[in-house]
Amino acid sequence: MDNTQRMISLLGRLRKQMNGAVSESMARDGQRYGLNYGVSIATVREIVAEESPDYEFAKYLYKQQVRELKLAACHLATAKSVDINEFPFWSRGIVNAELSEELAFALLSKIYDINSLMGIWTTESNEYVAYAALMAASRNERTTTEVAFIAVENAVRANPESHYIAQGVVALLCYVASRDRSAKVGIPVLLERLADSRTKQLIEEELAWRLEYV
Repeated sequence: MDNTQRMISLLGRLRKQMNGAVSESMARDGQRYGLNYGVSIATVREIVAEESPDYEFAKYLYKQQVRELKLAACHLATAKSVDINEFPFWSRGIVNAELSEELAFALLSKIYDINSLMGIWTTESNEYVAYAALMAASRNERTTTEVAFIAVENAVRANPESHYIAQGVVALLCYVASRDRSAKVGIPVLLERLADSRTKQLIEEELAWRLEYV
């Protein structure tokens, strides 16, 4: 089957699990897509698990304006294929926080060049793109403390009023602190360097207790 036929087959299986109430609720919460069948992420993952990883097919699905196909693409893409040349393609498709999180979890957390991704994406004023980079780095074993600290400064500077960026920063700083004892000592200094903003305030409030358990 070609990519179109494969997409139709996959979409048919996904549509059987559609939930209109969930779709409407997501739209009210601002999680907008061109088309949304309201299939749970857990179900999307189960269905996609039956498919073989295929990077070109994943990119084909990601370009579609259908929520479930975009989510499926995150799981079908192969991490080894995502290098700096591919970053623009994936960033262009990020339309909301849900997709940021799934892309980070399923794909970007496994890529080799996570430090380059942080360096580029966290300068974006599109909070969802920067959020994806922060969340991916908070799971990627190749994340380095030095680049993580720079990424935090970039993201807060570019998005001073974002609770998503605050969430991503907290996740990333807790991750690096758990792996690098010097990072935990350096975090207060890093926070001092940040300009006052709503994002900084949210980060400080969350980190005040989270770091106690790292």
